[in-house]
Amino acid sequence: MLEKRQQLPQTPLIDAGYFIFCLEAVHDIEMNETTETQKKLEQLSLQYGIASIHKTCDTIEGLEDSLNALVLDDHHFKNYEIIYLVMTGEANSICLNDYYYTLQEVAEIFEGRLNDKILHFSNAKALDLEEEEFQYFLDITGAKAISGYGNEFNGISSSNLDSVFFNLFKEDDNMLDVVEELYQKHYKLCKLLDFRLYY
Repeated sequence: MLEKRQQLPQTPLIDAGYFIFCLEAVHDIEMNETTETQKKLEQLSLQYGIASIHKTCDTIEGLEDSLNALVLDDHHFKNYEIIYLVMTGEANSICLNDYYYTLQEVAEIFEGRLNDKILHFSNAKALDLEEEEFQYFLDITGAKAISGYGNEFNGISSSNLDSVFFNLFKEDDNMLDVVEELYQKHYKLCKLLDFRLYY
């Protein structure tokens, strides 16, 4: 009797034209533990074929060094459409090792260096910006948009919705269409986490 062999699913080829650059805040970069974020990015690669670079930082200097290395040394930089930040903070700030930095301070560090990038925050922090705050950030850095969530982690991580968002971007680079489709497909989760796009 012939046995029907089960075919293994093929891993999609990585699209070399689209990358996610992820910066995750940790307490100590010397600790070499795999984070939940890294696991999610591996899934993103396997499931959707989206390549990513993951770096950790524990100081504002580390954040700056990582982004500088990306901007200055990585020849694929123009292919990184999304810079994914996984860090805690307040509505208009990020927190690194118990120090808070406003988005205005971050903007000044990366003046003119984030052209056409989307800065996407996970819901490790709530994102709540006044028009002048986000406009200043976009004007100074050249970024296309800032996205994130009005409600921070409350037992529900945004990582699954983040993955869908990144994948939709791979298919369509019109960010307004992407957000509309995200809401159509995952309305309840978008509402629950309060997905936001500032542009």
